[in-house]
Amino acid sequence: MQKKYTHLFFDLDNTLWDFKSNSKLAMWSTFQLLGLDNKTVSFEDFYAVYAKHNEQLWRAYRNKQVKKKDLTFQRFQLTFDELGITGIDAARMNDLYLDEMPKQKNLMPGAKDLLDYLKAKNYHLYIITNGFKEVQHKKLKSSGLEHYFTKIFISEELRTPKPDPEIFEHALKSANAKKSKSLMIGDDWEVDILGALRFGINAVYFKPLSLPNDKSHNLLDLPPDRAFVIKELKDINIFL
Repeated sequence: MQKKYTHLFFDLDNTLWDFKSNSKLAMWSTFQLLGLDNKTVSFEDFYAVYAKHNEQLWRAYRNKQVKKKDLTFQRFQLTFDELGITGIDAARMNDLYLDEMPKQKNLMPGAKDLLDYLKAKNYHLYIITNGFKEVQHKKLKSSGLEHYFTKIFISEELRTPKPDPEIFEHALKSANAKKSKSLMIGDDWEVDILGALRFGINAVYFKPLSLPNDKSHNLLDLPPDRAFVIKELKDINIFL
């Protein structure tokens, strides 16, 4: 039987690589390396404030309102300012944090089993990810995911982030893939799902129970013939 899809494009963070767990572990290591665990602020408070600023800055980065160097510096400096932390260099903390990130190897449940299955079935597998090139490549290699994918498309290298249509267009052309035979799988409603749908390819919205419920959108608004929702990675098979 002819395959409905032949080319599968995966997001990386919180789709295959467990960013939620790994980022917190990397931050805890960084927190200790800089001696912040000896200060009055708790790690949980620090991480909550950092996560708030990081999310806001990444949104601005995707909208091309801030540059990479500003994002990486400000997410820590704004955290220091809000919590009254002094004596720590924001750029140094960012460098340490990015060094610690690829050392974390937790994957989303079922990620390798799914990729083994898809590889055995001769699907063409690719990554489209927003992120910094020096970190994303290391994460894929250290976690054992790199060999599954024919090509890795990273927003920083292509100078255009998801959900811009340019990154999807580049990926499909580079993969020699047809829109009708391509499927995007990701956990971010706006970046992965709406980005893919607007470009003209179908999408699977991965919404695991382990991640917080986002009430900012209505899943019923998804076109039933073009977008699908799954709670576990293995359920992608239903739509292939």
